Amino acid sequence: MVHTISRRISRRVAATPPSGIRKFFDIAATMDNVISLGIGEPDFVTPQPILDAGIASLQRGETAYTSNSGTIELRTALSRHLQQLYSVSYNPEDEIIITVGVSEALYLAMTAILDPGDEVIIPEPCFVSYAPEVIFAGGVPVTVPTYVEHDFQVTAADIAAAITPQTKAILLGYPNNPTGAVMTRAVMLEITAVAEQYDLLVISDEIYDQLVYGVPHTCVPSLPGMRDRTILLGGFSKDYAMTGWRIGYACATPDLLAAMRKVHQYTIMSAPTTAQMAALVALESGAEHVKRMRQEYDRRRRLIVAGFNTLGLDCFEPRGAFYAFPSVRRSGMSSDDFANRLLAEERVAVVPGDAFGASGSGFVRASYATAYEKIEEALNRIESFMRRHG
Repeated sequence: MVHTISRRISRRVAATPPSGIRKFFDIAATMDNVISLGIGEPDFVTPQPILDAGIASLQRGETAYTSNSGTIELRTALSRHLQQLYSVSYNPEDEIIITVGVSEALYLAMTAILDPGDEVIIPEPCFVSYAPEVIFAGGVPVTVPTYVEHDFQVTAADIAAAITPQTKAILLGYPNNPTGAVMTRAVMLEITAVAEQYDLLVISDEIYDQLVYGVPHTCVPSLPGMRDRTILLGGFSKDYAMTGWRIGYACATPDLLAAMRKVHQYTIMSAPTTAQMAALVALESGAEHVKRMRQEYDRRRRLIVAGFNTLGLDCFEPRGAFYAFPSVRRSGMSSDDFANRLLAEERVAVVPGDAFGASGSGFVRASYATAYEKIEEALNRIESFMRRHG
């Protein structure tokens, strides 16, 4: 018996395109001598004390499930951590859940709050999973473009203009992937005032919170009136170079957290035990390691941004995460053409900006989470490319 795709696969899944990032990784993996500025992953190994904590946990035989919410020790340490950094407090008993990376935390948030047809406002360019996760939960993503002229900060006016009677939440991701943009406190206060005016939830993905350069990070639930209408998402992958450990978290009021925990219970059971033990040490003793990694990212950031601007690939100054987002319009190529031809001709992998939304058209994302020397060589290759085409 022959089954058609339309009958066997959910319409919402079938209509969602594959990640625009993966295509370039898959192509690059088949080629020799490729310098990848595409992957959004620290090139550092997880700091040794954190590694040792994970190994010791395994050696102690700690291989069973933990509480659905995660170990109380990790949740308590995370509560202290957020209080110390941002003066925002969460009860570890019923306002924090440990998840399988921030990706699961996002899935839990969307599944817990959305009914069919509910709308979520999403500034673009943004991380590739934002709109699909809304769709998979039965919601409707409503994208709002941001512009380099505003340093890719979304404005309160643009968000207000997108609100309808079906709007349930605003999904923010700052520091931003792919642009490296950060939000000033003043702009964020204007946005949170809109959220309060229209009684909207805010889901704030702050996975890059400690990777900021010369500016403070604005933690959304720390703003006046926002703790009880914000679902805070975070994790250990970027700040602590723990991507493969798959450990994240969500913080919210007890009613929201209980709904998310319910989905988590039926889907995951609990985050990896070994990773939770390592994450506890990351919070307790990882600050100096984060500082050293941040300083090195900053050194690379200044190199790559200056390099792009020298080559005529206009690049605003990213102040967070580890991405540069240069314009390729002077090349006369589309984002996709530029990325494809650069990979084919010079073996340098970048990601087309429109993989992160329509307002990323004309840009490419270049990650500087790779060695300084590799970035130098990549810029040399891009210079050769631009001499031929620019």
